[in-house]
Amino acid sequence: MSILIDEKTRVLVQGITGRDGAFHAQAMKSYGTQVVGGVTPGKGGQSVEGIPVFDSVAEAARATGADASIIFVPAAFATDAMYEAADGGLKLVVCVAEGVPTLDMVRVLEYCRGRGTRVLGPNCPGAISPGKAKVGIMPAASFARGCVGVVSRSGTLTYEIAANTGDFGQSTVIGIGGDPVIGTSFLDCLELFNADPETRAIVLVGEIGGTDEERAADWVKRNCRKPVFGFIAGQTAPPGKRMGHAGAIISGGTGTAPEKIAAFEAAGIEVIYEPQELPGRLAAKL
Repeated sequence: MSILIDEKTRVLVQGITGRDGAFHAQAMKSYGTQVVGGVTPGKGGQSVEGIPVFDSVAEAARATGADASIIFVPAAFATDAMYEAADGGLKLVVCVAEGVPTLDMVRVLEYCRGRGTRVLGPNCPGAISPGKAKVGIMPAASFARGCVGVVSRSGTLTYEIAANTGDFGQSTVIGIGGDPVIGTSFLDCLELFNADPETRAIVLVGEIGGTDEERAADWVKRNCRKPVFGFIAGQTAPPGKRMGHAGAIISGGTGTAPEKIAAFEAAGIEVIYEPQELPGRLAAKL
């Protein structure tokens, strides 16, 4: 098994006729993902790399049986694309766009949840179940099929952590995004990994700012039946310094790396300080 996506997932690419949409549609298709259609208003009837293009998500979903989409449109139009995906009945929407307004995300997430649509992102690399499907922008060479579930706020650090799971490989790798308001949280992913029989260990990649990691640690302490490893990015960040992600800023004395590490340790999460430590730690637990 895997979580969120697998070989049966049927994917639409919203914004497929743009440069990024076309490039990643082909990359996902080449990986083996069932990319069944694309959506660009006014471009219906065309095709991109053999993938049919439709004018709307609703039309595409009816014609292809799609149940997921990935959005490659500018941030100003990303929330409209998410609304359309929810109205089209899709169960998963991955939004890679950076710079989506926070208040817009608050509104669209409430709308999507009311229609049974899970949003991953925004400002995220997506998800991959190695050997099964990739719905995102991550480089496939960094991943191998296996038993370690990875969930991360960081983008490129996700790839490095995954590449350091060694011979254990990954069941599913999820980049949840680093914005203050996101559709899928650490808690959501931990619950899914904990219930997934293919996942034998979990790696949680956090970063400074906010309290999501502390809440995740509390859940792990009370509920998780599997070994969990934690990494916190931004440990050397000066106080008050924004470090890339909109959510990665320490404010009011909270969200610091020492606080998050202490929460991990109190919950029984093994803290790693360098990705290269991970193979040995996994070998000792699995």
